[in-house]
Amino acid sequence: MLKLKLLSLLLFVVLFAGTKVNSGYQVGDTVKDFELKNVDGEMLALSDFEDEQGVILIFDCNTCPYSQAYLDRIKELHANFKPKGYPVVAINPNDPGRSPGDSFDKMVKYAEENSYKHDYLQDEDQTVAKAFGASNTPHVFVLKNDGGEFKVAYIGAIDNNTKDAAAADKKYVEDAVNALLSGKVPVTNKTKAIGCTIKWKEA
Repeated sequence: MLKLKLLSLLLFVVLFAGTKVNSGYQVGDTVKDFELKNVDGEMLALSDFEDEQGVILIFDCNTCPYSQAYLDRIKELHANFKPKGYPVVAINPNDPGRSPGDSFDKMVKYAEENSYKHDYLQDEDQTVAKAFGASNTPHVFVLKNDGGEFKVAYIGAIDNNTKDAAAADKKYVEDAVNALLSGKVPVTNKTKAIGCTIKWKEA
């Protein structure tokens, strides 16, 4: 019996060694509904966007220099694509205990100061960020509404120049959404998200 148990343990190690656990949603996956608190104080669910063609979901925050550099581009994405059925929904996943500048009160103030037109939600227990497999801010997931189910169509960066929007010659999110609006599959559906690492709660 002991030998059998040891063999079973060895087989488990061989099969699962190096396997990435809970890597999050991948392109083509259906996203489970969630509900988070918006900066207006109201709870907002992904299913509240059922009448939209999709959602440009961005894990973002107040404090990361990359997020700050992309702020105007994120606002432009919402201005350009909300009327076409793809609003921006930003989610702040950072633990305020490790990043006080990302507290809910600071989120409200930041959204007001920067005239946010898009929703800005707090992922207080970080379960949504973990479900998506988000790692950085900003980290984009373009979701397509497929008959009431939101499916991941693109994961990654907004474009290929973190410092200068005018110098970016690859606009990944814009191209992905335009492809979806044309009934096509995005040519590029995954890139590396460049930004600050999410500030996870300490175990």
